[in-house]
Amino acid sequence: MKQTLLQSWQDAWPIVKATKPLPLGGGVIDETAFNTIEVDDVFEAVNYADTTIGQAVLYRSLAQPLDSQEAIQAKQDAVTELQNNPTLKSALENIVTHAAGQEPDFYRLLFGKFLSAFEPVREDNEIEGYGYVRYIRGVRFIRDLVAQVQVADQPQSPYLQSLFDRIKAFADTRTYSLMVGPAYITENGIQCKEERRNSWLPALIFKPRIFKPALFVLAFAAFWALKQFAPDVIAAIPNAAVFFAPLLLLYFPVVGGFDRDHCINPLRAEFKASAAVGETLDALGQLDELLAFIKFAEAFGHPTVLPTLVAAPHHRINLTAARNPVLGKHNDAYVGNDFVLDDDKLVLVTGPNSGGKTAFCKTITQIQLLAQIGCFVPAEAATLTVADKIFYQVPEISHLNDGEGRFGTELKRTKDIFLATTAKSLVVLDELSEGTTFEEKMESSSNVLNGFYRKGNSTILITHNHQLVDLFAGQRVGVPKQVEFANDAPTYRVIPGISRVSHADRVAKKIGFSKEDIDHYLADSK
Repeated sequence: MKQTLLQSWQDAWPIVKATKPLPLGGGVIDETAFNTIEVDDVFEAVNYADTTIGQAVLYRSLAQPLDSQEAIQAKQDAVTELQNNPTLKSALENIVTHAAGQEPDFYRLLFGKFLSAFEPVREDNEIEGYGYVRYIRGVRFIRDLVAQVQVADQPQSPYLQSLFDRIKAFADTRTYSLMVGPAYITENGIQCKEERRNSWLPALIFKPRIFKPALFVLAFAAFWALKQFAPDVIAAIPNAAVFFAPLLLLYFPVVGGFDRDHCINPLRAEFKASAAVGETLDALGQLDELLAFIKFAEAFGHPTVLPTLVAAPHHRINLTAARNPVLGKHNDAYVGNDFVLDDDKLVLVTGPNSGGKTAFCKTITQIQLLAQIGCFVPAEAATLTVADKIFYQVPEISHLNDGEGRFGTELKRTKDIFLATTAKSLVVLDELSEGTTFEEKMESSSNVLNGFYRKGNSTILITHNHQLVDLFAGQRVGVPKQVEFANDAPTYRVIPGISRVSHADRVAKKIGFSKEDIDHYLADSK
């Protein structure tokens, strides 16, 4: 079972980006691809979650996306139900908004640091006094969440039902009973009211307040008894008020300190370690994530769609007017592109620098990633299969201690990707066989691409090597695409064909390092 976010937060204050991608081959996306695809930027584009736990769930989804069509479809069905049921959507928004306001109090209770007496609060993770206020506000967060879900209309989609049921089920746990109270302090530890029914052990009742009526009644009864049955003892005290005043001053640190050390601290440790609390928090985060998907679609500024998922023996993807989730957001001028990768299995993209090749390929992988968390994708239409692996390789700089050089470093990564892929994988290769001669580059690149093609996965190659593309085109293998230029400027459209120009001189002039610029710098230095 997947670790809850509360479990991952055990040793630190809750952070949104707590989840890491799994090692290569262990999940859909590995750390290198995660960084290359710029998933952090995708997260910022999609992140409309209101709660910390909702944002953390969304980030976890992106770091460890689903590889099950059934699981993804279930999330899509939940999103669709919320779109089609405004009453349910509004109720869920109210639940999440209310939770977002109380959530910090819960984290302060679980992770906060108690201050010494009279020390002022300076940080969010500090707890003043004996912790009564923080305890009351903290447990109210969970109690209110459960109560609101209990009275909300029951959703129809199985995914939403399961989230509601998980939150409701928390009401049947020992942890919830302790939060509702009272909690009983016994020599065998803390017990809830259900556990006290079968126990004859003496116990103290913990209630989160410094004023204990029972203690005052007991003290008054003792004083009255002394006055009635031992008046000489009272008479022996010169001034009873002066005698009892110091005892009253001791009352606060003794009672407050006892509640803090023997009640609040053990209870919050139990809440923090509770699997039921972790599951309830995760369920809230997953509800918030669904709402974030809808808000992203509404705010994107271009058409978005829940992709149609199809089963196939190898990876397929068909996009109409696809836009980059990050660069296309709120960008009216962003150019959408169609893309089809079906039985061909190999696409070779050529074109000059700054023409949009990399942005186009990141758009494909980012859309695939968003599809596999159940989110809307920026396109007018999208049909795809679920990829078991998403890889994106870029040229790597060799390290001093790897002993292989740039070519060897890159080839190791390519080998690891090749061995981890199946026919259901999506692979993007940004250039191949860098750091060697042209002849060796041609041979090595041809071997690698043929290997991926025979393995059957979807492979996209970004390259300036039009000779390599010519070779595959001559064998009628793969689909050649190029980025379009008009009047020496990119249109950012991807069209059929093979580009045989680099426009290196245009780029050099743009950054001020053309031949003329170099001659000018040298002349000025004399």
